[in-house]
Amino acid sequence: MLQVATRLLFAALLLSAATAPLQAQTNTTLLVNIDHRAATSLNGDWHVIPDQYATGLYDFHQNLRKDGFFMNAPFDPNGHPQDYNFANAPTLKVPGDWNTQRADLLYYEGPIWYQRDFEHTAAKRDTRTFLHFGAANYRTFVWVNTKKVCEHEGGFTPFDCEITSVLKDGKNFVVLSVDNTRIADGVPTLQTDWWNYGGLTRDVSLVEVPQQFIDDYDLHLSRTDHSLIEGYVHVEGAPSGTQVTVDIQELRARTQATVGADSRAPITLPAKSPSLWSPENPKLYKVDLSSGPDKITDEIGFRTIETRGTQILLNGKPVFLRGISIHAEAPYRTGRAYSQKDVDTLLGWAKELGCNYVRLAHYPHDERMTRTADRLGLMVWSEIPDYWALQFDNPAVLAKSKQQLTEMIRRDRNKASLILWSVANETPNTEARTKYLTTMVDLTHQLDPTRLVTAALLVRTEKNTGGGTTKIVDDPLGKALDVIGTNEYIGWYEQHAEGADTTTWDIRYDKPLIMSEWGGDAKAGNHAPAGSTTPALWTEEYQAEIYHHQIAMLNKVPQLRGTSPWLLMDFRSARRVNPGLQDNFNRKGLISDQGQKKQAFFILQKAYKEKSLGKPE
Repeated sequence: MLQVATRLLFAALLLSAATAPLQAQTNTTLLVNIDHRAATSLNGDWHVIPDQYATGLYDFHQNLRKDGFFMNAPFDPNGHPQDYNFANAPTLKVPGDWNTQRADLLYYEGPIWYQRDFEHTAAKRDTRTFLHFGAANYRTFVWVNTKKVCEHEGGFTPFDCEITSVLKDGKNFVVLSVDNTRIADGVPTLQTDWWNYGGLTRDVSLVEVPQQFIDDYDLHLSRTDHSLIEGYVHVEGAPSGTQVTVDIQELRARTQATVGADSRAPITLPAKSPSLWSPENPKLYKVDLSSGPDKITDEIGFRTIETRGTQILLNGKPVFLRGISIHAEAPYRTGRAYSQKDVDTLLGWAKELGCNYVRLAHYPHDERMTRTADRLGLMVWSEIPDYWALQFDNPAVLAKSKQQLTEMIRRDRNKASLILWSVANETPNTEARTKYLTTMVDLTHQLDPTRLVTAALLVRTEKNTGGGTTKIVDDPLGKALDVIGTNEYIGWYEQHAEGADTTTWDIRYDKPLIMSEWGGDAKAGNHAPAGSTTPALWTEEYQAEIYHHQIAMLNKVPQLRGTSPWLLMDFRSARRVNPGLQDNFNRKGLISDQGQKKQAFFILQKAYKEKSLGKPE
């Protein structure tokens, strides 16, 4: 038997022979509710080799290697490529970004090769096996036992590679390339205000399912009849007439339906007096779904979300969203958040702050965040990274946005906490952008007509007759949105904190408004001198002043139906280079990355808990 190192190196020579042109694609199958299926975890130590020039994919003339993986590398006397030996390579933990696991990779952008062995027992007949990735940033190419099985573009959404035909009984191995290089036609594009964490940043697992299996479903409460649950169940590979059962024992509700030619079974399930999900009552029901040999269980809350004029209605009643924005940054250790401990800390702080809502910016977070928000009763805004200046006139970029939107919605459509899908943040007001994002809004409504669609918009500023300023909300994208989100930074990027006192708002849409970002920076522990009446920038006292003045101003905005100030916790950003104050961190957090609460935390906490910010429900 070949030794592990020898086998891997010989396999490496074959990989690119099985490699199709490396162009990102949407996988045809995306498993949902993956955390409720039996799975074999592939988390743990993976061998890694950084390959900044992508030598394993391209030769020195930048041609895709077609006749031998690493074929031009120097060889040792045994015929093994000297430059690539996974058995001798160091390891990184998966899930996890590479940047914070090794000091020499903190700023690294480029491909890194990952490899690990795994054992597999031959599956039963009529089963299929998938390799599931919670997320990998940004472009990923995957081989199993030398055979290319899939590729994916997008750093924050899940994907699955079917590997049924390439598995062996016993020892197997997977090799993949993850490349976090920022690209002009990417989503996001070259400029972001967060750290470009690379690698296998979320769980990796093997999942076995029957030949025909439930791969997607949507079960939600009817907006017009709160005693009716409706939706569909899709059974992958099922012929017309296949039976589907949905059972909610606690509600004594059970129904059977049959799939049509599209393998989808429409569901209409009477449910007498369900306890409706809300922040005060985050009730989840155990829901059993089955079709043939496939059975899956979920925990689902039932509620409605809609608008009426300038109001947001939860279960038919007006609600004010007392929230905070959150990046998927790990508390204390920093790096990409992925663990339940990370989630419990971040959302625990949000609950301590008095929030009933969180904005998960600027990309889909780990599924643990939305699962936990379901349990805690936190309403969620989730968005795709259509961020700043994309190539809005490029059809290929639009296709990438559509893919990420579809993957985000498909993963989380059965989470009661999800009330807002966001299609963009701070994009330029151009004709091409408006057409692009209107297309995205229309697709969101098509994919999920049960939730609200929003985007965080920039606003215009004009001098008003009183000597202050007027903020004008008239972005043409607002015509397509259900809820208007607006970002403003009075006291930080414009004016002094007192500027909020003389600012008025002119909102040109008869729709609910969420102030989706506001705030300013402070380094935790940096204080103004005792008794100072004019605290300097970057002090906790000045950040607190911003919050005092903002809260007073926001309460005068008649259409305001929520706020999510920027933001809960400091996070890494390569744009933030002020030595001694930023040190590659955005310091707008109410809490430092090491868990220190700043003065502004307690100001917002008081306003939320006393409900002195926002109109009473």
